Amino acid sequence: MATYEKLEARPAPLGTKGIIHWAKENLFSSILSSILTLVSFYLLYVTVPPLLDWMIFDATWSGTKDEITKEGARWIFIFEKFNQFIYGFYPEELYWRPNLALVIFVAYVIAFKKFDSIKIKAFIIISFPIITYTLVAGGFGLEVVETEKWGGLLLTIIVASVGIIASFPIGILFALGRQSNMPIIRTLSVIYIEFIRGVPLITLLFMSSVILPLFFPEGMDFDKLLRALIGITLFQAAYIAEVIRGGLQAIPKGQYEAADALGLTYWKSMGLIILPQALKISIPNIVGSFISLFKDTTLILIIGLFDILAMVTLTNSDTNWLGFETEGYVFVTMIYWVICFSMSRYAKSIEDKFNTDHK
Repeated sequence: MATYEKLEARPAPLGTKGIIHWAKENLFSSILSSILTLVSFYLLYVTVPPLLDWMIFDATWSGTKDEITKEGARWIFIFEKFNQFIYGFYPEELYWRPNLALVIFVAYVIAFKKFDSIKIKAFIIISFPIITYTLVAGGFGLEVVETEKWGGLLLTIIVASVGIIASFPIGILFALGRQSNMPIIRTLSVIYIEFIRGVPLITLLFMSSVILPLFFPEGMDFDKLLRALIGITLFQAAYIAEVIRGGLQAIPKGQYEAADALGLTYWKSMGLIILPQALKISIPNIVGSFISLFKDTTLILIIGLFDILAMVTLTNSDTNWLGFETEGYVFVTMIYWVICFSMSRYAKSIEDKFNTDHK
């Protein structure tokens, strides 16, 4: 009988591991790849050092306007107007209320991802808007703050959150309606979706702000912010409907037949079998629509609402702080990027959690 000697494991050759191997495989794998890599390095060399000098090394971080001597960014403007960028005209002594709403939002986001219970998720979706509105607007013993005083990042997040939460279920209903076997339901859904998608958001905002009040009884005044929320929700719902309809069309016909074979009703088959799969498939596109909505909230400026981007122009109109638009726009850009990137990563984590593909 042959005998075998156990050999000790040897380390991998130096050419198959480490940063040099990674660079060969990913950056210099071909002539074209090498050229593009060198061009990219050159562009980074040309742009990054001057940008860092302007933003960090030559920037002014403290002091007063009259003490500015450096050529870089003058971040003292941001520090001076920070409260307006974040809260708008919200009373300073009541900042704790939106801050508490933000803490609750973060806790709800973590809980929404951690718990799989439908009841818990439904409670989060229903309770969050009620709690947030009560904290920010007032009532139930809290001092009432008119919506005219809302602004900055606070207003941007409120408009985007309401648009996302309210448009999602409406979009699902219109997606199901467009695939309905009932001609009236299908026709109404198609007309709504195609009409909304055929006009820009700015038009709907004008209609909701100017034309919508004409249909109300005389003497009835509708809050300007509420009108904007209605217009944004209706606009976003049409796009969500098309995204979800694409997910529904990607479901194999056998899934529908299996639901029918089990004797499930239409709503049970949709809620338990079809929609969960369609939503999982549509997560990337749904998140893309939500990110677009978050950025489109800047359009509310045209109807007299001051979001964080509008605050740049408004704060720079202060005669004591003229000429600081660049710092303001860079600051707002960084905030938008952080929020949109966070939304993207959060959605990717949810997508990975519900990924059932075999690898």
